[in-house]
Amino acid sequence: MDAQLKKGVLELCLLQCLSGEPQYGYDIIQMMHKYFPEVTESTFYAVLRRLDKEGAAATFRGEVSNGPARKYYQLTGAGRERLRQMKADWAQLQKIVAALGIEK
Repeated sequence: MDAQLKKGVLELCLLQCLSGEPQYGYDIIQMMHKYFPEVTESTFYAVLRRLDKEGAAATFRGEVSNGPARKYYQLTGAGRERLRQMKADWAQLQKIVAALGIEK
């Protein structure tokens, strides 16, 4: 898959993953690896850090359990709006490619 295309899709998928309950970073990456096995952990973490830096996600430290405190991620209000807009963009893109005869 083209790197630029994958970058946008990864962001959309990560935002969707964060749209529910707060999640531990490692758990997010393990789940995403099922769908994007060729993507490295560092790439996923880079996107998560960027989402945090841009205010689309927030992080917090969870309770300590036999080790260091875990870093959790959750969507912010801005992140929910970003996800809504990206889903709308995705739906529009699907309509365009379908109209051009580009389907499964």
